[in-house]
Amino acid sequence: MASTDGTIHESGTKAGEREADPRPTGTEERAFFQVDGMHCATCEAFLESIAEGCEGVTDAAASYVTETIRITYDPDRVSKGTLCDTLSTLGYSATPRAGGSDDAPTIIGQSRRSDELNERGIDEVLGFRYAVGVIFGTFMLLPYAVLLYPAQLSSFFGEGTLDMFASASGIGGGDGLLILPLFLVLTGVVLLFTGLPLLQGAYVSLKMRQPNTDLLVALPIVSAYVYSTIAFLLGRIDVFYDLTIVVAASVVAAIFYESLSKQRAMDRLTNLTISHVTEARRYGADGTTTMVDVHGLEPGERVLVREGERIPVDGVLAEGECTVDEAIVTGESLPVSKQAGDEVVGGAVVTNGAAVLTVSDETTSSIDRLITSVWNLQSGDHGVQRQADRLASVIIPAVVGGAVLAGLGSLLVGTGIPVAVLTALVVLLVGCPWALGLATPLSVATSIEQAVERGIVIFDETVFERLRNVDVVVFDKTGTLTTGQMDVLEADAPSDLLAIVAALEQRASHPAADAIVNTFAQRNQEGDRSRADGGVADGSDHEHAEDITEFTSHATGVEGVVEDTRVLVGNLDLFAELGWSVSEQIETRAAEARTAGHLPVVVGRDGRAEGVIVVGDEPRPSWDDTLTQLSDRDIEIIVLTGDDEAATDFLDSHPAVDHVFAGVPPAGKTATIRRLQSRGQVTMVGDGTNDAPALATADLGISLGGGTALASDAADISIVDDDLAAVGTTFDLADAARRRVKQNNGLALLYNGVTMPLAATGLLNPVFAMGAVVATGGLLAANSFRDLLHE
Repeated sequence: MASTDGTIHESGTKAGEREADPRPTGTEERAFFQVDGMHCATCEAFLESIAEGCEGVTDAAASYVTETIRITYDPDRVSKGTLCDTLSTLGYSATPRAGGSDDAPTIIGQSRRSDELNERGIDEVLGFRYAVGVIFGTFMLLPYAVLLYPAQLSSFFGEGTLDMFASASGIGGGDGLLILPLFLVLTGVVLLFTGLPLLQGAYVSLKMRQPNTDLLVALPIVSAYVYSTIAFLLGRIDVFYDLTIVVAASVVAAIFYESLSKQRAMDRLTNLTISHVTEARRYGADGTTTMVDVHGLEPGERVLVREGERIPVDGVLAEGECTVDEAIVTGESLPVSKQAGDEVVGGAVVTNGAAVLTVSDETTSSIDRLITSVWNLQSGDHGVQRQADRLASVIIPAVVGGAVLAGLGSLLVGTGIPVAVLTALVVLLVGCPWALGLATPLSVATSIEQAVERGIVIFDETVFERLRNVDVVVFDKTGTLTTGQMDVLEADAPSDLLAIVAALEQRASHPAADAIVNTFAQRNQEGDRSRADGGVADGSDHEHAEDITEFTSHATGVEGVVEDTRVLVGNLDLFAELGWSVSEQIETRAAEARTAGHLPVVVGRDGRAEGVIVVGDEPRPSWDDTLTQLSDRDIEIIVLTGDDEAATDFLDSHPAVDHVFAGVPPAGKTATIRRLQSRGQVTMVGDGTNDAPALATADLGISLGGGTALASDAADISIVDDDLAAVGTTFDLADAARRRVKQNNGLALLYNGVTMPLAATGLLNPVFAMGAVVATGGLLAANSFRDLLHE
């Protein structure tokens, strides 16, 4: 059932959203910093605590989604440089964000992150360090395996086996012990160099008291290193240096692969642009213009915006008339004619004529406020941890407790402190399911890669998990369920009249002018290309252009005299206002077009209407199948649109659509999403900047690639190929990803399933432990790289 009430309200805030946005007061300023190395909510909490501990800082809000932290501070007490130095700790690297206002950064999301990283080269440096560590560690294992493995196996196969290996290699068995000091040092270097991200994450998780997979991996690799060092000092050869190297290198390699997968996904969005204006053309009293920074404008000043340019700030049209496309802000599918005295919104595009506007009292644009809204939502506490992190918070206390008990038990039976410590370390080594730390990034990376191959970009590894819990899917109509491209859909009028209409529309400020001209105008001979409205023809001038002897622009159409024939083009109200006759058949056809969500343009000559041109944007070819597919999943389907109720009948009557809300402005979309969240988990599908706050408010946001960068930034999923059918594919991928995660989590426990029984029976051997590591890692990799949708 359609509703024209676009003011659905809901008190309170979305779970996890910040309830307040403290504004700078007095001498305070606000700054945004890019912080590389943020990858989870734990990082957010840690960096916020670091920033808030600085003298002069009154508020800090971090967003790992955008790797940005916003800080409100007193510049008289602390400088930006000091803040950068303070935030650049424990492997994090902070730099000031370029551009932006005091309220929101110019770039708030992932679509510009690729360029920033390429400029600084930070990811490349880190990737080189970790890659070198992996390669270096791998080469270290060759002499380790040749010299130590035979010695470690000798207790099972007898000294003869050890002698056989020694003879074959030309190295005495005792030589294996001589390399242990070397491996003590080299393994320590690899642990600190390659394993730095794991150690950093483990430390942060301990400091924030939020156990995660980094700690789950760090415990066994550090335990293996410490155990091996103590064993070496005691003259034993049951060392696990190889386990430290392989596990640390494998997990870090998987994390880096996950990062590269996300980066490649971001690269698919480089063609998107954000609709943010930083400069304006100030219009002087003497008619001169000066380019100034938008933030330098004062209320009451005048600004000139030429045809094709974006309006920099909200204001009032001071003189003349023009046509503006406000779809990016308001969601309206059709351009709007503006007369002197009409309000115009910052972010809209002047599509015809030129605009001289008076700056409003608040010198910001609607785009700026949308950006701020998205930032506030993105920087909230997300409250969603990866499944492996949740498991870690349960497993780690149990394993550590078991290790302490085992060590104390060993002391009670009189084994001595060194053996008791080794016993406790063995429990940590075999009890921690470190492979969950490998399974998670592998599962995430391969799922992201396979989604990208299908034109679907995933920004957050929790997306698939959240997608499976969706109860309601909300679609924006214009540009999402429809193409958003204005075209002539039907023309029922004499062909000679259509040719004349096209010539008139070349001079028009009519909303449907471009569509009509593109359809019916023919290229003119080279000649004078100037137009009566001061513009320049685009090369499609018609042969009747020179025959136009009179031209008048109305708010809802155009009128002119062509070859002594008066022609009128516009809506039914214009024909009635001027007293032109309209047949009942034309009135009926115009009403039917409006009901179908299209714009009827009535055309006539010499006082009588002769036909109708139907202009509009067509529904996407896959809209019906997509809605039906989601409805078959028992998902409630809601449609929101800024269009009036008459334009939604074709959707309201669809069996898969549960509700249609018409006449909903951007703020109303956000309020509607919040209201719907009382029914369950809500996913929003949109394409425009005006959808960005709603996309960010929803539990899950999906943007189509034909939209804007701001919509992409606000969403969790971006469909870069602009294919609505990919929405259904995304849900299929989510189901397949769940099966993959369950399989990988099961395989991750293989290591513990092998080593724990061996340790319990006293048969644990470094070679067997290494075999369990290799088998677990190999099976995880093989399972992860299978096609998700062809299992």
